[in-house]
Parts: sequence; C-alpha cells; structure tokens
Amino acid sequence: MSCQHLAEARFDFPPAPHECPECVASGDRWVHLRRCMLCGHVGCCDSSPNKHARRHFHESSHPIIASHEPGEDWLWCYADETYLDRAAE
Repeated sequence: MSCQHLAEARFDFPPAPHECPECVASGDRWVHLRRCMLCGHVGCCDSSPNKHARRHFHESSHPIIASHEPGEDWLWCYADETYLDRAAE
C-alpha cells in the first residue's frame, strides 16, 4: 500500500533518550517507544497503558511514526494504518 504521508517524514532528528517523557513525568511505565517522524516526539506504544504516541497523532495530526526500539527499523502510518518501507524514504 502506498502512503501519501511518507513524503512529510523527516529522518534527520538528533538522538533522543530511550524513555517516554510523559510517562516519566507522571511516574508511569511504558512497553515500547515510538518516534514521530514529523517533529521527533517520542511516546509510548499502543501496548503501553497511556499510548502517548497515538495521543500525539490525534493531537498533532502527525501520522508517521518509527520504532524507537534498539534493533527495530520500521515505520507506521496511523492515518493509512499500514507499515511503510524505509527504502521509500
């Protein structure tokens, strides 16, 4: 499936801490991390209690995320509900 949103993605963000800042601030936990590929926001995944990455999508309309987990290299578009090929970047 093609995704028109991929053209908006950036791939030049500086390194970010391996934590969900919103979970840290509230003293909560997270399962996996996702990074917004439009602004660099790092949030927790849908398996986490707070789902901060998805909340960021709903609040900002930034649809493209990447896994922020070591050894994972994939993208997802919330708007199109599809995995994306990084080779297309």
